[in-house]
Amino acid sequence: MSLDDQTLRDISRLTLQHYQDSAEAFREGTRNHDVSQNIAALLRHIHSEPPFALLDFGCGPGRDLNTFKALGHAPVGLDGCPNFVEMARQASGCEVWLQDFLALDLPAARFDGIYANASLFHVPRQELPRVLGELRAALKPGGVLFASNPRGDNAEGWNGPRYGAYHDWEHWKQLLEAAGFEQLEHYYRPAGLPREQQPWLASVWRRAEP
Repeated sequence: MSLDDQTLRDISRLTLQHYQDSAEAFREGTRNHDVSQNIAALLRHIHSEPPFALLDFGCGPGRDLNTFKALGHAPVGLDGCPNFVEMARQASGCEVWLQDFLALDLPAARFDGIYANASLFHVPRQELPRVLGELRAALKPGGVLFASNPRGDNAEGWNGPRYGAYHDWEHWKQLLEAAGFEQLEHYYRPAGLPREQQPWLASVWRRAEP
């Protein structure tokens, strides 16, 4: 499936409009989600001296920015939804960038870690190699990327008002390795349930060096 520029703009616009319109409900609905397993998975693989420079990619209303800050690190948020950016700034006091995932402007080699929790699945498959390359370039040498996405059978399309791409492990692994990452670990969530009741695929990667 090949998506033209107008279709890509529509995907971003309509998906972000959904989050813009439902920002308050989303904040309340996700406020108490326990993602401590994911945060720990990112942090334990970073070899730098703390505090870590972290990018919360798709930070939403700022829940996890608060956690990273409370742990003593230096997080920056990024989201394409203006309401989320304002909420995250107010909630965390952190720097938060308003950027569309398909039109990123990231500093080179800035971050020890990038935390992409429930965000990269909104990037259409054809754009993922470019976006992953931009994230890799924003990591310091040896930096770590965490990603958690709804798993699927490598299909993509509209799920109600949001666009999503849903990868299985083998396909996701191929994409990340092609983008210059080395696998560190992967697991399914929520923990302790049968696989059919674990809709989330989480994975951790290190920026590979030539």
